[in-house]
Amino acid sequence: MFDAKGFRRMFLCRVGTTLVLALLGIFLLAHCEVSGATQEVPRIGAVRISGSINPVVAEFVAEQLDRVNRENAAAFLIELDTPGGLDSAMRQIIKSLLGSEIPVVVFVSPSGARGASAGALITLAADFAVMAPGTNLGAAHPVAIGGGQKAPDEVMLSKVVEDAAAYARSLAARRGRNEIYAEKMVRESLSISAEEALKHGVIDLIAEDVPDLLQKLDGRTYRRGDQQKLLHSRDASVAVATMNWRQKILNVISDPNVAYMLLMLGLLGVFFEISQPGVILPGAVGAIALLLALFAFQTLPVNYVGILLILLALVLFVLEVKVMSFGMLTVGGMISMTLGSLMLFDEHSEPFLVLSRAVIASTVLVTTGFCVLVLYFVVRTQRRQFVSGREGMAGLIGQALTEVHHSGQVFVRGEYWTAFCGEPIAAGEAIEVVRLTEDMRLEVRRVVAHANERAANVTAGSDKEVGK
Repeated sequence: MFDAKGFRRMFLCRVGTTLVLALLGIFLLAHCEVSGATQEVPRIGAVRISGSINPVVAEFVAEQLDRVNRENAAAFLIELDTPGGLDSAMRQIIKSLLGSEIPVVVFVSPSGARGASAGALITLAADFAVMAPGTNLGAAHPVAIGGGQKAPDEVMLSKVVEDAAAYARSLAARRGRNEIYAEKMVRESLSISAEEALKHGVIDLIAEDVPDLLQKLDGRTYRRGDQQKLLHSRDASVAVATMNWRQKILNVISDPNVAYMLLMLGLLGVFFEISQPGVILPGAVGAIALLLALFAFQTLPVNYVGILLILLALVLFVLEVKVMSFGMLTVGGMISMTLGSLMLFDEHSEPFLVLSRAVIASTVLVTTGFCVLVLYFVVRTQRRQFVSGREGMAGLIGQALTEVHHSGQVFVRGEYWTAFCGEPIAAGEAIEVVRLTEDMRLEVRRVVAHANERAANVTAGSDKEVGK
């Protein structure tokens, strides 16, 4: 017989199983689509350069670009606002950019920023060069960076300019940009606005901000070897990296004004330790400051004659403690410090590498004032009369109790002493102590009448004490 109830139960079971499997398949499909969409969101690594290009900045950019390449990100973004920097640091950054597997975007931003000098060549080296409205690019003419006392001669300067011009042309040619304008930036210190740069093919596009930049870059191509590759940047996530604490400290002290103040602080600490041995703390702080200043000088156009003049000023200040010059050594030290400060950094350097005159004036005045104050207290201490010990006996007034010549008894400062003198002194006369000898005898001498009155008062006081 046909079992209707069993058939219905089996039918419902199969339909339920089918529905469950269908829902499970839909869920898995949706999950895979969401996961795939999540994985397809492009990731872009980024750094911000706001300030001069120095070795610390170059190390930071190269380190982050290498990390982003290892993570296989979609691109690497450099937000640039710089007045320029050192040639060696600039070339280190450009080498990293040219060797990158992922595309590099240099964005001169925000509005009002500039990509000057070294920043212009870094922009030319990027796969995609972008500027914000109201920014400018250029002024890449090389200047003398070094420890010389004068500008290089015309032949040397011509070589430097030719080298920089050829470098700019090669970077522009590699990225398909206007070589003529790239060369003018070097030879003529040409600086152009964002609109002019776009018009003459120096940059690729103008963008208001980073989101606008990502939208406009999406779908553009770049070359790696013989291959054309496509950049996907729409709705990309941008992760901006920052310097670690070590790089931040080194970047700050690479500023010429900070390096100069560290040098002066180090010299003050050493001076204080020399003038007052045993304090320890000023010497330790001074040594640390000097080492930090020496590190910073590696990244700056230091004139070593200026350093020698500043060290000479320290020597003159120290000699003021040892030699009575009535302030002439201090004046000489102040002049030497001022001249050394003015000569410390090459005057032909970039403006951002030149020491501020206000910083020089304030630092020299404060340093000289501190040294003069220390010298005042040191000299006052040295000239103070001794009140204890062997040296404290000299100059004390007493009275001869017996005749004093080759030997005798005297009363000084409430005590009886064996004394001697080069000429006879009668008993009762006032005496003045010349010195206390090694065998604990006093060398004395006769004093004038008013001292006799003082001696009489001393004797009267001693007699009262004896009577008591």
